[in-house]
Amino acid sequence: MKAWLSTLKSYFIIYLRFIKNCFIAQMEYRTNFVLGIAVEIAYLFSKLLYVIVVYKTDLHIGDITPDGILMFVGTYTIMTGLYAGLFFTNFVRIPDYVRTGELDLLLVKPISLQFMVSLRYIDLGMPIPNLAAGITMVSIGWSALGIPVTFYNLCVFALYLAAALMITYGLMIIPALLSFWFVNTGGLAGIFYAIWDANNMPMPIYSRLIQRIGVYVLPFLVITNFAPMTVMGQLDKGLMLWGAAAPILLLAAVRLVWNKAIKNYSSASG
Repeated sequence: MKAWLSTLKSYFIIYLRFIKNCFIAQMEYRTNFVLGIAVEIAYLFSKLLYVIVVYKTDLHIGDITPDGILMFVGTYTIMTGLYAGLFFTNFVRIPDYVRTGELDLLLVKPISLQFMVSLRYIDLGMPIPNLAAGITMVSIGWSALGIPVTFYNLCVFALYLAAALMITYGLMIIPALLSFWFVNTGGLAGIFYAIWDANNMPMPIYSRLIQRIGVYVLPFLVITNFAPMTVMGQLDKGLMLWGAAAPILLLAAVRLVWNKAIKNYSSASG
């Protein structure tokens, strides 16, 4: 146990170094950093227009009111910021590592290769507007629905966001992992981006079959649905347990596929 904690501490320190290095690199091109934030704010305006339409038309999805929909959109916006900031840049680089042989250089590093290639780069600009807007939308919806601000509700919401982050990692790295066999997986990545966008609405809009696939097979609907549905009292205990188990099972499966991918990898030198 002590050795495990020591290893975890070491990786945490390394990750802080990654953040520091990325911050220094991005501050060298401050205009680009600011423009990136500006572009992301422009995308946010499209989401806000969508929210305005929801309120103007008094849209209800089952028992979910416009205030509830606002919570879902806010959760989606938060997760979009976290995905863009923590994972996106890393995942799109993995096929290039495989194709160019740069992975050879990373293989000799004395740390986990999966940790290195999937968490090495952090975009510190893109999450700022998304997190600010997402937290604001969730707070407004939470207050309008009269959900009690209790320690339990806050913890449950935060825990399901953490589970959503792990599921995001596990799902969105899949196209990158398949590049070890197929090299070019751009088309598959496009499909997963489309699946990601399906998260911006509450899952009751989908058919029962789609909901089962999106919860139990490719659990993309867990990402932005389970946190708000739990505090709104719309998630039964079975689904709450699945929401906690799904990220663990998915990450275990990703780890198995990763190990097979590395065994299948042929270095640039052959």
